[in-house]
Amino acid sequence: MSITIYGIKNCDTMKKAFSWLDGQGVAYAFHDYKAKGIDRASLEAWCRALGWDKVLNRAGTTFRKLPEAEREGLDQARAITLMLAQPSMIKRPMLDLGDGKYLLGFKPELYAGAGLGR
Repeated sequence: MSITIYGIKNCDTMKKAFSWLDGQGVAYAFHDYKAKGIDRASLEAWCRALGWDKVLNRAGTTFRKLPEAEREGLDQARAITLMLAQPSMIKRPMLDLGDGKYLLGFKPELYAGAGLGR
């Protein structure tokens, strides 16, 4: 299984996910979308699989700092445009397990249930 974990290096939740994966001996590639950006195709695939409302991190500071007009009446197209412009608005971590399978956020039981780890 080829796993890519997407997120931001200095995020506390990302650090927990890295630590858990490393502790379980899970090999992965890391894509820092704050440094490398994210492509539209990936975002669209995540939104199709998980729902744009779950992929968009409304609780984060970046989203909360948006003007009210930009936060209201969101749909998938507008949410993707916002996340492309400011990848910090993407919930993290996002694990791409391949074959259209994704895990969003970090919960050890979710990772273990997906067959990750020992």
